[in-house]
Amino acid sequence: MIASLEQLAATVRALKKKHRIAVAWAQDANTIGAISRAVGEGFVEAIMIGNPREITRITNEHGLKENQYTIINSENETDASFEAVRLAKSGAADIVMKGLVGTDIFLKAVMDKERGIMLPDAVLSYVGVIQIPAYNKLLFITDPAVIPFPDLGQKISMARYAIEMARKFGISRPKIALIGASEKVSHHFRSSIDYSEMVRMAEGGQFNDCIMDGPLDIFLACDRKSGEIKGVKTPVDGDADILLFPSLESSNPFYKGLMLFAGGELAGLIRGTLKPVIVMSRSESEKSKYYCIALASLLD
Repeated sequence: MIASLEQLAATVRALKKKHRIAVAWAQDANTIGAISRAVGEGFVEAIMIGNPREITRITNEHGLKENQYTIINSENETDASFEAVRLAKSGAADIVMKGLVGTDIFLKAVMDKERGIMLPDAVLSYVGVIQIPAYNKLLFITDPAVIPFPDLGQKISMARYAIEMARKFGISRPKIALIGASEKVSHHFRSSIDYSEMVRMAEGGQFNDCIMDGPLDIFLACDRKSGEIKGVKTPVDGDADILLFPSLESSNPFYKGLMLFAGGELAGLIRGTLKPVIVMSRSESEKSKYYCIALASLLD
């Protein structure tokens, strides 16, 4: 089982397979630093799309030689995004990665009906895995990046994507906590109604082999003592592998708080696409971007 993000990277290195990654608007120091490490470790071939002069300047600073990557000139971030997606759609790239481009511009290219790489009838969603010193294992979260207020159908897809990713890490029966402000179902919180339906589906075997419960607050999801204190029994039992949030504006601040204040590191991907898609905040660390590349390589 993959128990840490460094073990994730080691697993990918051991595969001894090179993955071609197309980086949109690539002239970003943390992105190029992450690419440089992955190239040096032998599991990535890089295609940098953007301003050649800026890309060359930053790659030189990171010790990446010009014969170790390809540059494609692009006039702006929109064109760079569509070119990265085109390369993936044509089979010239295995992974698409966001560089210095805004997320909305980048995702517009990914989701374009004619030129994009969404799978037919798929829900586009984000699954991340966070390593937090204060938690006893890796923690998968969804969706901190794409769907503002997921409906029931979207939540079902989010759960399935997260389960699929957790299994790639060797977690055969993941525990999924459906996160809310309270453990009580209430008409004041629409998501809690959806959660009741999802738990019913899980009990009927519609999510394959997993343990699902909700609504649960973070304490009940991730702290065994809290269940005893509150007198609440849940099969998740304070040992969640996956946290599914009711909205982007709850999930996004949660994970960014862990990154900023709790020493967290993240690997994450867009799901529902033809090829793995890496979307990271422009302020994310070089290390987290490197782990995202490793994750995409594992799932490619």
